[in-house]
Amino acid sequence: MECGNTVMNPPSSSSQADERVEWVRATMERHEAELLRYALSLVGDLPSAEDVVQDAFFKLCKQEPASLRGHLVPWLFTVVRNQALDRHRRESRWSRASEAEAAGMPGDSPSPSESVEARDDASHLRTMLATLPPNQREVVRLKFQNQMSYREISQLTRLTETNVGFLLHTAIKTLRRRFDRLDARPGSPTDPSTPRP
Repeated sequence: MECGNTVMNPPSSSSQADERVEWVRATMERHEAELLRYALSLVGDLPSAEDVVQDAFFKLCKQEPASLRGHLVPWLFTVVRNQALDRHRRESRWSRASEAEAAGMPGDSPSPSESVEARDDASHLRTMLATLPPNQREVVRLKFQNQMSYREISQLTRLTETNVGFLLHTAIKTLRRRFDRLDARPGSPTDPSTPRP
């Protein structure tokens, strides 16, 4: 994607234009994968998620870097969220991406397939996460998948920080309880009667 200097407000010099293009390019390289994962979880399919993220980067082309200093990432997530909500309103449909597809997007975290136990835990977690209410699922993803602070999540979702904390607490408590029940099943790796190698 190029930020066409003729389309946006032309900078006062070609040096500023080069700096802006480089700023947008570096931002894309750094944040595109996490924004795609987030958009995919909102719109439900990869082509739509790519469109939403591309629209966000087009909007970024029109911004002055100094105006976003210190809050670039929350701004990007907010734009992606708003674009996804607009798409939902336009298309009158809202389907969530399968957890497996969203988890398959490239990222910095290690792959769950590194060990059988990790793969099983990740699979159970994705399944359990999909059963949470949408608002809990969203704040869990923003907090743990995208490492956002309560304040950033609050700004993005327009919930109070207290509400964000409550939703996260409730979601984690629910997931922990479900994992404990899963671990207590006969034959599970943590069941004391299960033979060890």
